[in-house]
Amino acid sequence: MNSFMLQNITEETELNRHFSDLEIFLQKKPLYYKEIDITRMPRVYAKVKSSFCYGKVIHVIGTNGKGTTGRFIASALKRQGMMVGHYTSPHILNFNERIWIDGSNITDEQLGAAHKRLLSILDFEDAQSLSYFEYTTLLALGSFEGCDYIVLEAGLGGEHDATNVVDKYLSVVTPIGFDHELFLGNDIKSIATAKLNAMSKNVILGYQKYDEVYHIAQRIATQNRSKIVYLKDLNNDSIVDMAAKEIKLTGYLKDNLSLAVAALKMLDVDVNADDFKDAALFGRMSLIAPNIYLDVGHNELAASAVARYFKDEKITLIYNTYDDKNFEQILQILKPVICKVEILKIKNERVVAPKVLENMLESLNIPYKLFTSLSLDKKYLVFGSFSVAEEFLKFLYIKGNNFVARNAV
Repeated sequence: MNSFMLQNITEETELNRHFSDLEIFLQKKPLYYKEIDITRMPRVYAKVKSSFCYGKVIHVIGTNGKGTTGRFIASALKRQGMMVGHYTSPHILNFNERIWIDGSNITDEQLGAAHKRLLSILDFEDAQSLSYFEYTTLLALGSFEGCDYIVLEAGLGGEHDATNVVDKYLSVVTPIGFDHELFLGNDIKSIATAKLNAMSKNVILGYQKYDEVYHIAQRIATQNRSKIVYLKDLNNDSIVDMAAKEIKLTGYLKDNLSLAVAALKMLDVDVNADDFKDAALFGRMSLIAPNIYLDVGHNELAASAVARYFKDEKITLIYNTYDDKNFEQILQILKPVICKVEILKIKNERVVAPKVLENMLESLNIPYKLFTSLSLDKKYLVFGSFSVAEEFLKFLYIKGNNFVARNAV
């Protein structure tokens, strides 16, 4: 074995070790917090900002549709010949799903290298104190070195979100609705204000269910002297219709595509239907078997979009939920299209107590049972959260056009 080959093997082993170190490092950071220190991320980022070098930042904020809208934008920019990074969360099966670079999820080796570099520029105390999402946001920024554009998806908020520390070129606002009320407030005014306070000097505002969002957006844009464009005032139906037909979009995804096209126009990027061919983001109204849809939605807006899509038929809902979600309202919205709920067991400290969910289903007069198996003569929707999607995908194996599954309990 020559010295060059030995060096390559040594370097690869080193990067694999750093990737393993990253997994252990992140496991020590909680995924869920009851309180968040909103001063920490801006303070830490100010110290290390000069170590990052990337192009224009497109910041995607809102409640629903952020992942697919961001991926539509990123994919089209890549097809137009630009180097692009896309940061999205959470992941379904693999952490690498969160960081997409120029058409592919980040590799373990790239993650290991990014982790090693990030630890070299952070103070030890800062590295330890950063939350899971804060650290992974910096990890993504370090991975996007040399990108012409990066698309950053905000987490639960906007103004105080970890992604909001960067200088942004364009803010893309997806539909805003009720979610994460513990942190953002219990009314649309509070939630929309928290999210829209992150807007940059250029803003494209997607379709909104609540008129109040439009009023708040205009007020904040006036205060910030931002240029704001409303998707509802535009007409880009022709390219959206062609692209939607080409990639067989279902449900609310067509609205997300329309917002992405409008954002690209604001960037002065001329796109065509072919630019979205590679833009699928798994888990968003994905048809994963001939009779099984999978959607990671977990709030009222997502439920309303699903109910509209299945308005002329009945589905079996494979479901579970976190106890901090308004699952009563979600189930009420879905009730007209549900023939039965099948409760999928998930292992998570935040999951609602089984008896609480069962009592709610009984009070709503929705038939239910424990999920144990699948049937070819039923149409299913797997819905409830990323954790529900993950657990179901562990159960399911796809072979060709058929599925096979092991026992669920």
